[in-house]
Amino acid sequence: MADDRTIVAQKIASQDEEHAPYGGVVPEIAARAHAERLSPMIAAVLAEADVGLEELDAIAATAGPGLIGGVMVGLVSAKALAMASDVPLYAVNHLEGHALSPRLADPSLEFPYALLLVSGGHCQIIRVEGVGRYRRLATTIDDALGEAFDKTAKILGLGFPGGPAVERLAREGDATAVPLPRPLAGSSEPHFSFAGLKSAVLRAHESGRFEAADIAASFQQAAIDCVVDRLRRALDAMEPVETLVVAGGVAANASVRTALEALADDWGLRFSAPPPSLCTDNAAMIAWAGQERLHAGLAADPLDFAARPRWPLDPAAEAVRGAGVKG
Repeated sequence: MADDRTIVAQKIASQDEEHAPYGGVVPEIAARAHAERLSPMIAAVLAEADVGLEELDAIAATAGPGLIGGVMVGLVSAKALAMASDVPLYAVNHLEGHALSPRLADPSLEFPYALLLVSGGHCQIIRVEGVGRYRRLATTIDDALGEAFDKTAKILGLGFPGGPAVERLAREGDATAVPLPRPLAGSSEPHFSFAGLKSAVLRAHESGRFEAADIAASFQQAAIDCVVDRLRRALDAMEPVETLVVAGGVAANASVRTALEALADDWGLRFSAPPPSLCTDNAAMIAWAGQERLHAGLAADPLDFAARPRWPLDPAAEAVRGAGVKG
């Protein structure tokens, strides 16, 4: 490879069509699809990259957090490949994949940096100090931002996946038309809450007083206002960094990126975000996290490493009301 950051081959098997009738991911369907599609996908990726198992330096796979069925399928497959090829296994925290993904796309991004990790299952502010070194400053006390986007899409009948659908509809609406709350805005702690915002969207829709596009635009703006307010609070309390980074599925939202870029400019920070293709869940970010751990000299994981439905990126972080162990 010409560069360690070159993605030689990657394939994605979308399950959106299978889950669309239910308006969200169904764990049993997801696990079955993983089991059916993973083996031929691995063979296809190796063929596209023109490499054999014996040429690999290590194998990385997501070991959690997430829906345990799919995680187990992937991790068991990785263990078998690592054993067959006699190479180290790196059981990667899914959140670490997102946290390090900006460095895959941005060679100039150095530690430490402030990270806003926004996805369907998590919403956190993290000071990324190095590979395997993460200090969480904030998390959501109830729902993640991506989940709020998906729920809004379901309320408005926009289909699944919901985030891109809400973003598209929001372009047609008036972001000031619907009075929606900004939960926790102005509070002393930098944590997030989106459950109340989701409920307000439902009430606005059921009232029949507002157009769907206006609800979408107003929701998106309320969510952005919350994120910016919470980030300001966290940055004020954080040890100095030079770069503000966003990662995770919601990082693909153009309006979110624009607001964060403006915030970074206000604070005199550089702004960095992966391309949208590396924001949503993907294999390249997990492979990159494995490579980062390998190059940093971190120990590989044993073949009996267990999949974890919940796995905090910063186990030492102080417990937050409502957030449970996922935070």
